[in-house]
Amino acid sequence: MKALPGFRDFLPDQCAARNYIFARWREVARRYGFVEWEGPILEPTELYKKKSGSEIVDQLFNFTDKGEREVAMRPELTPTLARVVAAHERGFRKPLKWFSIGQFFRYEKPQRGRLREHFQLNCDIVGEESLSADAELIALAIDAMRIFGFTANEFTVCISDRSAWNQFISENNIDSERVAEFLQIVDKLDRYRLDELETKLKPFRVSTAKLSDFLASGNIEMATGVGEELRRRGLSTFVEFDLHVVRGLAYYTGVVFELFDRQKKFRAIAGGGRYDNLIRQLSGGAISMPALGFAMGDVVLGDLINETPAARLQMHNQFQWNLWIDIYVVIAKEERRSDALAIIQALRDRFCPPLHRNYHVSYPLVAEKVGKQFQNAEGLGARVAILIGDEWPDVKVKILHTRKEQLIGKQQLFDHLQSLMRAAVQEDQFIARL
Repeated sequence: MKALPGFRDFLPDQCAARNYIFARWREVARRYGFVEWEGPILEPTELYKKKSGSEIVDQLFNFTDKGEREVAMRPELTPTLARVVAAHERGFRKPLKWFSIGQFFRYEKPQRGRLREHFQLNCDIVGEESLSADAELIALAIDAMRIFGFTANEFTVCISDRSAWNQFISENNIDSERVAEFLQIVDKLDRYRLDELETKLKPFRVSTAKLSDFLASGNIEMATGVGEELRRRGLSTFVEFDLHVVRGLAYYTGVVFELFDRQKKFRAIAGGGRYDNLIRQLSGGAISMPALGFAMGDVVLGDLINETPAARLQMHNQFQWNLWIDIYVVIAKEERRSDALAIIQALRDRFCPPLHRNYHVSYPLVAEKVGKQFQNAEGLGARVAILIGDEWPDVKVKILHTRKEQLIGKQQLFDHLQSLMRAAVQEDQFIARL
């Protein structure tokens, strides 16, 4: 049996790559002073209908649970955030700067960069209306790419102003019931031929010429203010202004943005913006707070990492230490197994500064020939093998890729291993620079 369409198995190397992405996301979010939170995977279907309309149901994994409740597996986090903030905002100092890393589900046709399940980083600021918050959020999104080794040559942030679009919608008397439909068309302009676009715009009484004039106007005053603050941060090389970016969801109210690879080979890597009215909408008017946020998914990001040599090498150098083991203990004499187990546990308890973590150690659970044990050590990617046998209390320490070995006293073992690991880390860093 295979995994369901649009779902993934994560084998050890793929799981290590995923954990590498999660670790970098957490690192950069915390660097910006964001704190981590999480919500449930299952929510009332009504929560998503209230935010996006009944048509959203076609994109959900939804069902009636055993308590006769209509529920859905979450397709996004923003409605949950709005629900939680409305219920608990009095207990927190404003502005809230929260992030989450979780799994999300959408029932749609699987395609490259878009599956039926994915993980994503969500970062939101709640309770701050100034454009400084927009600049802070976009700067975080930029650094969430830079931390993987990407530069301005490889990605860009396209910034737009949804309030300008809202003004265009008002001036052209577009029915409020059809705003979301209109924005979905604008969001996909590059997919239509001119005659197709004219047909789609006809019900809204908007000509392609009028739309083209608006797009060329550069009416992005709010976004320009955000851009100036990003310039002062030294991040202007990552920024472009583009009214084509609208973000298809109807709840956005101000600055919106999307991240793309420079070649536009992939879907948007991330996207978000300001949604000042959503918390009031979902709380039934009880709570009104300005808010903004973005999401970055793991699928497109992972594809881009794998196709960018420098980012791929950085990921490999980072996660290989977690995928492989550091030390394999070879038990050459079964009567020394008790001594070996004491060494193994002591190694696992010991923190190694060059690795910034404890040692990863393995050994044979049952008696095996010494040659078989060395084969296992190499198969597990061990850097070092420690052979415990006739020489006890001295042990043989062997560097597996050079075959160099040395007899070391038990008391000197830990210091010796630390020096070997320091050399291994320096060697990896040298190879990465090459």
